[in-house]
Amino acid sequence: MEASTPGRARRGRAAGAPLSRAAVVLLLSAFVRPASPAAGYFIRLPRGFRLTQDSLKIVGSSDYPVKVYVLLHQKSPHVLCVTQRLRNSELIDPSFQWYGPKGKIISGNSTIQLTSTGSLVFQNFEESMTGVYTCFLEYKPTVDEGAANLQLKYVIYAYREPRFYYQFTARYHAAPCNSIYNISFEKKLLQILRKLVLELSCEVSLLKSECHHVKMQKAGLQNELFFTFSVSSLDTEKVPKPCIDHSCEPSRRLLKAKNLIERFFNQQIEVLGRRAEPLPEIYYIEGTLQMVWVNRCFPGYGINTLKHPKCPECCVLCSPGSYNPRDGTHCLRCNSSLAYGAKACG
Repeated sequence: MEASTPGRARRGRAAGAPLSRAAVVLLLSAFVRPASPAAGYFIRLPRGFRLTQDSLKIVGSSDYPVKVYVLLHQKSPHVLCVTQRLRNSELIDPSFQWYGPKGKIISGNSTIQLTSTGSLVFQNFEESMTGVYTCFLEYKPTVDEGAANLQLKYVIYAYREPRFYYQFTARYHAAPCNSIYNISFEKKLLQILRKLVLELSCEVSLLKSECHHVKMQKAGLQNELFFTFSVSSLDTEKVPKPCIDHSCEPSRRLLKAKNLIERFFNQQIEVLGRRAEPLPEIYYIEGTLQMVWVNRCFPGYGINTLKHPKCPECCVLCSPGSYNPRDGTHCLRCNSSLAYGAKACG
């Protein structure tokens, strides 16, 4: 996880009226004030396994099952019924037979294709297709030799990209903790933050909001609001206009949303610094904005770099003997779990 804390300072007892229009105006002024373009930079974000041109065709091994990872609802690479050595050899009268979790695979299936050279291709990979696939190859090395046989095993997994998001915390000087003005301010703040990232197809969700009495150094008690909220990209199916441009990737949209939110809180400090009037009763406390990067998988999926070294940052469907009940990052052990993608133990 990465953490960010933009600065620290300005505290003290406010002298203004409760949420008087001053607090709302302060928020709105930070929101509408034109901002200078942020400096361009790019950070490395967790990315799932991506198929390259070299991995579009996968060969088997006579020594061990080969693991294959297919993004959910996407087309798979070509899974070949040969080893690397046989791929570069001449095969006389080859014949291929494939078997999957549901039995023998017959060519002509709308979701599974068998090519004339024995390759297996999934057109729209579903969770239920995950499992062990076996290919039986029979061929002659030369015209005069007898037939040779080969059996190859593959374990083909569905995977999804992690549901990564940013989690922010911020503190505000507040009205008395039982005051309705704090609730009104919280609603206005969330409304502004959500509007700020809406065009990026991101959403802001309130995780926690608490009011506490804080004893200041060499001073008395003051009331503070502790906000915790998340910023995540909307699922592709929720976006009204699907975007195929590279800049529309969830990680890039999230990075832009993070920058906008950090700029918004910095602008609140700038607006406060230009005020001639007393501070409003509710205002952002400089330097309290913090951010962490959070990875999560969908229920039934998990990240395991040891088990899936070829797809180390993928949320891969949990194997039999494991499960993920919620949106944790890892599949948990469960000996009574017999299916792929278990969401409960038993």
